[in-house]
Amino acid sequence: MAGLDRYDVAILDELQRDARLSNAELAERIGLSAAPTWRRVKALEQRGVITGYRAEIDRRRIGLGVLAFVRVDADRNTGSATRELEEALRRLPEVTACHYISGAGTFELQVMATDLDAFARFATHTLLNLPHVKDIHTSFSLGEIKAGAALPLSHLGPRASGARPA
Repeated sequence: MAGLDRYDVAILDELQRDARLSNAELAERIGLSAAPTWRRVKALEQRGVITGYRAEIDRRRIGLGVLAFVRVDADRNTGSATRELEEALRRLPEVTACHYISGAGTFELQVMATDLDAFARFATHTLLNLPHVKDIHTSFSLGEIKAGAALPLSHLGPRASGARPA
């Protein structure tokens, strides 16, 4: 992305590691003083590069034992039908990610549930009853190898010299 220098990249890298850093800690890690660091963070937020901050939660520790990947086949692919289904999917808290996909199917969902019975109820009572859903195909995660990872930034250029290595 044009307009990101090594300090901006370093800020993004550090905030992905720990979004709770104070501005002073962030400034020290990237090798700038506090005022320009704060201005850069605010500019990254205003430009929409940084879209928010959130806590990472272990789904199992809060009772979400099932992670399912669900391919949704739509019964028709008109613009208005697709938008209606998209909006319905956005409103479902169990759907933690949704992608419009190429190949077989229309959408690929990541769905969380407390257990298999809860997922079955969600699939049959909710997903299959959404507008324009023809069929669903589900795969279940048997174990997470990597989840919630930081976005890769190496394509944006070198990090600031004062920043910690990855």
